[in-house]
Amino acid sequence: MSDRSNNLSGARPALLGNTFLHPAVDYLFIGSAWSVAAVIYWWFRPAMMMTVNSDVWIWAVLLATSTHFAASTVRLYSRPVYYREFSFLAFAFPAVTMAGLVACLLFPGSLGRYLQVIYLTWAPFHYAKQIYGLSLMYSFRSGFKLHAGDKRLIYGVCMLPFWFALFSGSPHMGAGWLLPPEFVRDVPGLLTALTGLKNALMVAVFAAPIYLYWKIWSAKGGILPLIVLLMMLSNGLWWTVLNFDEAFVLATIGHGIQYLAITLIYHVREQVNKPGNRHGPAYHAVSFYMKCLVLGYALFSCWPWVFVWAGFGVAQSMLLVIAVINIHHFVVDAYIWRLRVPANREALADRNTPVPTT
Repeated sequence: MSDRSNNLSGARPALLGNTFLHPAVDYLFIGSAWSVAAVIYWWFRPAMMMTVNSDVWIWAVLLATSTHFAASTVRLYSRPVYYREFSFLAFAFPAVTMAGLVACLLFPGSLGRYLQVIYLTWAPFHYAKQIYGLSLMYSFRSGFKLHAGDKRLIYGVCMLPFWFALFSGSPHMGAGWLLPPEFVRDVPGLLTALTGLKNALMVAVFAAPIYLYWKIWSAKGGILPLIVLLMMLSNGLWWTVLNFDEAFVLATIGHGIQYLAITLIYHVREQVNKPGNRHGPAYHAVSFYMKCLVLGYALFSCWPWVFVWAGFGVAQSMLLVIAVINIHHFVVDAYIWRLRVPANREALADRNTPVPTT
C-alpha cells in the first residue's frame, strides 16, 4: 500500500489536524499564535517593551517561565515510573547539579562564566527541540505515519532558528562568544562570511517550513496540521525579528506557555484515567499548576538568597542559580518525555490513534 493511501487514519480536517483540547486553544497557546501577533506588533512598535509596566513582565515570568521550569521537576517526582526508568536523574543528578552550582559560585570568573554561556547557548536549542517534539506529537495524533527521513527533515527545519541564534552575533552565547568581535575584524573575509551565513539562515527559517509542507504533501498526498507550521514560524519569528535580548524574553515566555499547556494535558489525562480517581480534570489541572507555581517561586525568587546569605554576591547568585535551574530542566526534559515510557504513549494517543514507540 502506498504512502498516499495509508498516511492518514481518520484525522480531522487536514488544516487543523487532531488537537488535544480545541483548535482555538491549541493554536493560541501551544501553537503560540498569540506570540505571532505580539512580534508583529513589536515590529511596528519597537518601543513597546519600554512602555509595558515592569510588573507585567515580572508576573509573566512568574506565571509562565518560572512555573514551567518547575513543571519538569514536579512531573519527575510525581510519577513513580520515572524512579525506575531514570533513577540517576531522580536521585543523583540533583546532587551533581548542586555541586556544580557551588563550584561555579566559588569560581565565577572561570566556571561561572562558562556555565552562563552554556545556558544561553543551550536555551534556543532546547526551544527548537520542543518545537520538534510537538510537531511529531501533532503529526502522530493527526494520523501521519512519518518515516525516518520525514523526521530528519522536520528536525532539520525545527533547528534552523537555533542555528540563526547561534550566529546572531550576540556576545553572550554561541559564535559571538567563541569568535569575539575583535577577532572577527582581524580575519579578512570572516565578517562578510558570518553576515552572509546569518542572512541565509534568516531566509531558511521561513522558507524551509514551506518546503517541508510541499515535500510531505508531494510524498504522502496529505498536509501536516497547520499548527506544526505555526509553531515553526513562531519560533523563527522570536529569534529573527527581535534582537537577542528581546527574543530571549519573548521566547522564554512563549516556550513556557507551550510547555505548561502540553504538560497539563498529559498530567490531567494520566490522573483522570487512574483507577480510583475521584476528581475531575479541573482539579488535577489546578493542583498541578499550583505546585509548579509555588516551586517556581521558591527556585527563582528564594533559592538565590540562600547563597547571598552565605556570602556570595547578589548578581552572581541570581545569574548562576537561574543558569543551573535552566540546565537541570534541559536535562530532565530530555528524558521524561520519551515515548518508551508507556504512560507517555497513552496520553499522546486517542483510542483510535496508533502511536510509535520511538
